[in-house]
Parts: sequence; C-alpha cells; structure tokens
Amino acid sequence: MLRIAAGSVMGATLPGLPVVAADSGQNGPVGFGKAKSVLIVLLSGGPSQLDTLDLKPNAPQEVRGEFQPISSTVPGISVCEHLPKLASQMKRWAIVRTMAHREHNHLLATHVALTGRPTPLPRGGSDLDRVESRNDFPNYAAALDFIRPRTDGIPSGVSLPNYLIEGPLTWPGQHAGFLGAKHDPWQINGDPNDEKFRIEALSMRDGVSLDRLQSRQQLLDDLNRGRHTLSGSRTDSLRDQRDIAYKLLNSGKLVQAFDISRESAETRERYGRNKFGQSLLLSRRMIEAGVPIVQTTMGIVQTWDTHVDNWGKLKNRLLPQLDQGLAALTDDLANSGKLDETLLIVMGEFGRTPKVSTLPGQTIPGRDHWAHAYSGLFAGAGIQGGQVLGETDAKAAYPITTSWSPADVCSTIFNAVGIDADATIYDPLSRPHHLLNGSVISNLYTGASA
Repeated sequence: MLRIAAGSVMGATLPGLPVVAADSGQNGPVGFGKAKSVLIVLLSGGPSQLDTLDLKPNAPQEVRGEFQPISSTVPGISVCEHLPKLASQMKRWAIVRTMAHREHNHLLATHVALTGRPTPLPRGGSDLDRVESRNDFPNYAAALDFIRPRTDGIPSGVSLPNYLIEGPLTWPGQHAGFLGAKHDPWQINGDPNDEKFRIEALSMRDGVSLDRLQSRQQLLDDLNRGRHTLSGSRTDSLRDQRDIAYKLLNSGKLVQAFDISRESAETRERYGRNKFGQSLLLSRRMIEAGVPIVQTTMGIVQTWDTHVDNWGKLKNRLLPQLDQGLAALTDDLANSGKLDETLLIVMGEFGRTPKVSTLPGQTIPGRDHWAHAYSGLFAGAGIQGGQVLGETDAKAAYPITTSWSPADVCSTIFNAVGIDADATIYDPLSRPHHLLNGSVISNLYTGASA
C-alpha cells in the first residue's frame, strides 16, 4: 500500500516511482488485438460536419451552407463534393456521424479527444486556466507506453508535425500527464515538405560513425564490468535511457524511417507537396517502422476553426489536401497489406454549429464551435468499410440514434491494440482509472446498424 501511494503521489515528478497498472490477460470484445498500429489524424480546430460528411441538402440555406453532396461508390452514402477521392474509396471507410461530448472550448475538447476523458481538475473561465498540465490524463500513446513499455528503441508514440501551441496557450492532452515525462510520445516539430527536414536527435555527431559508437558502448561496458555499480531511481533511469538510445542508433530502423527523402518523387507528389500530405507520408513510414500510435495534426491549432470564410477555406485548401493525402495513404497501406493491421481515425475535437453565423466586425460568414454532434472517419484493422453509423436530425445538430463519445473512441483504440478491458492506472490522488473507460464501437467491426 505504501509503495502504491508513493508511486501515485510522486510519480509525476520523480523518476522511478511507478504509477500502478493492472493487466488481467482477458480478451476484449470484437476487434481485440487486430491493430499493430493506430494513426490518429487530428483535424485541429473542428471541421464542419455539415460541410464534409453529414450534409443536409434539404435544410434551409442558413443551415446547409454552400456545398453539395456527391454519391460515393457505396449506394446511399454521400459526402461533400470536394472529397471526390474519399467518395471513390468509401468501401474502405466507415463514417460515424453521431460523435458527441460536452466541451465546446478548443483546449478542453482537445484533451477529451486525445485522452478520452475531461480534464481531471476543474478549469477556470479563462483559457489561461485550461492549458496543458502534468495533472492531465495521459494521451493514448503515453498510456500505451506505460502499460506496454518498449525496450527496442522504437517509441510507443510519435506526434507530428507540430505541437499545439498558440501564444501563451498549450493545448492539453498532448503528453503523458500525471504518468510523467518518461512516457511522453516523441514530438516532431518540422515540415516534412521542407527539403532540409531532418531529425537532429537521430543524427550522429560529426566524426562519430556507427562503428565508433559501438566501440564506445563496448568500452563503457568493460569499465562497468566487475565493479559495483550505483543503484537508484535516477541512476537506473539514466541507464535505461542510455540503453534504449544505443539500441535505437544501432538498429538504424527508425533513423531510416524519418528519412522521407528515400521516397520517390512520384510518391511524394501523390500525397501532395504540402506540410499535411508529407506528414501523412511520414506517418506511414512510422507505421512501417513499428511505431504503435502515430498522431498527425492537419495544421496548427486553429486550422479548422472556420468562424470566418468557412467555405472558402474548406474548398480552396483544407478539403483538397485532406482528400489527396488520405487517398494516397490508404492506397499504400492497402497495397502493402498494412491496412489490415492499422487502425485509421480521422476526427476533430468537435464540429461546427448548424446555423451559419457572421462574427462582429466580419463580412464573410462561417460556423462556430459545436460538440453536440460531429463526424469521424474510421478504417483498417478489421473495420467494415462502406457503412455509416448513426444519424443526426435534419440540421446535423443532435444525434437521433446512438451516439459515441471520445471515451468510446479511447476504448476502441486500446481494444484494437490488444489492451485488456481492466487495464488500470492510478492518478496522483491514488484514484484508479480504467484505460478502456467507454464502450468499444463494435458496430465498426460487425456492420450492425446503430
């Protein structure tokens, strides 16, 4: 009991004091263990469900907006006219139109989306009270790293191409929270479309070859052999990190995966020569290298926050880039057989208001925040494509059938990668939390109507 209490209260600040986890060995529901990797494509800012995946062409003009639906390759399923490649690949994708939760603020909603839970402590009325904290819940990659730690130098999670920061605000839900920095996913800040893009942390210092690195490692092992080595939480942590770093640099697997220049010019063009398209291509390379959870963010924090010029931004940049990049990604994963073992999720932190609005001082209309109903895309790892789960009302404002929350997405992710239903972590107050804190969206696998 004392060991658990010490780990729970102090584990977020002192290395080596563990937060307790339980793992029962029991199998989960349908979809259990089908995914070796998960790719979360976060559309930060919140895309409009009415202008992407849940169009309402018969609604009044002030609701339906400017876009028209087009038929897909699956009879009865339509999407926005500016997503033609998605329409042609609909047999691979499942649309969930009744995602919902209660947070309409970007920061709090992002924490919900990336952890499956509201922030653990009450937040104030100012956005400055809602920023990232080590009291937050761990995101999916961090929790997986805690439950199933790796020792091969491959990180449990990689996030790219930018951390979600705007001015003094850092979006919560991006790291390991109360589990501590040891379990933070790797964060890549850079534009993979830039010809100078490289990961400095994976580069050898000038004059240090792989042979020289291995020689140094052997020398250190020889010096330590036969002598009493220091032991303690900080010493052990440093030794573990050094061993992982050696394994990473010696294998070269991840180093090569980050070298996007190895891809042909034709492949890079298929994804789109832009930051998002190349980020998806780099994410595919992370999956091929064995990274279990990859998060790719399309744009900075307000990219899909279309209060102003909703239709211009969607039509001229956002939807074409999303459409092209996802098509190239799923083509490559399907052709290599990786789609069968990779869970793909495309979502924002919420949707947009049914009613078109114009902000004070602006002349071009848009839509505001809306978490009561929004849409997401799911594919791969046993999910049945060519289906729509859930139905919203005539304005895409509220679900009229079963709705699913980010907690359900959380449970679906952990179930897909084979985490048992009663896997548990403890927060700094020693309160237990099941990682699978919602319901697995089993309809994605069974094809049953919602």
